[in-house]
Order: sequence, then structure tokens, then C-alpha cells
Amino acid sequence: MSGSPELHQRLKDLMVESLMLQIPATDIGDDTALFGLEGLGLDSVDALQLVVMLDKHFGLKVPDPDTAREILRSVRTMAEAVAAKDRPA
Repeated sequence: MSGSPELHQRLKDLMVESLMLQIPATDIGDDTALFGLEGLGLDSVDALQLVVMLDKHFGLKVPDPDTAREILRSVRTMAEAVAAKDRPA
């Protein structure tokens, strides 16, 4: 499960706001790479801000750098992590 379209849009809106991106949220694809030249080109400071954003808005704790690399690949992977956190066990 990759999360609802509403969750994807909320994540994009929060990214634009939190990272002060110079592009509209509508220009961010669900599967666009967040880091690297082929994607949005975010850096390590942006990664830290995303981790804080996920904790503050969704209560999602990112325990270590390896987990962060998995979760912060794209909007879809962040939405999957948020949706998984909210699913009953």
C-alpha cells in the first residue's frame, strides 16, 4: 500500500513549505527521486528537515540513516512508511 492520493499531496505540500522549494507541489511526481541529479537534488540538510517533518506531522520516527535512505527515496516511499505506521498490527 502506498498511501492515499491525499497523503501524497500533503507530503508534497509539506516538502515545498518545509524545504522552501522553488517549485510547486504539483511538479513533484510520486516516484521522483528526492536526492541526486536525476531527481529534486535535495541534500543532507534537506534529509534532516524531512525526518523532522515526518516526525512532527505524522509521528513517524526514523531511527537510523539506513532507514532514512529507504524512506526518503520518493514521496511514494514516505507515504508507504506513514501508511505502514498507521496500520493496525
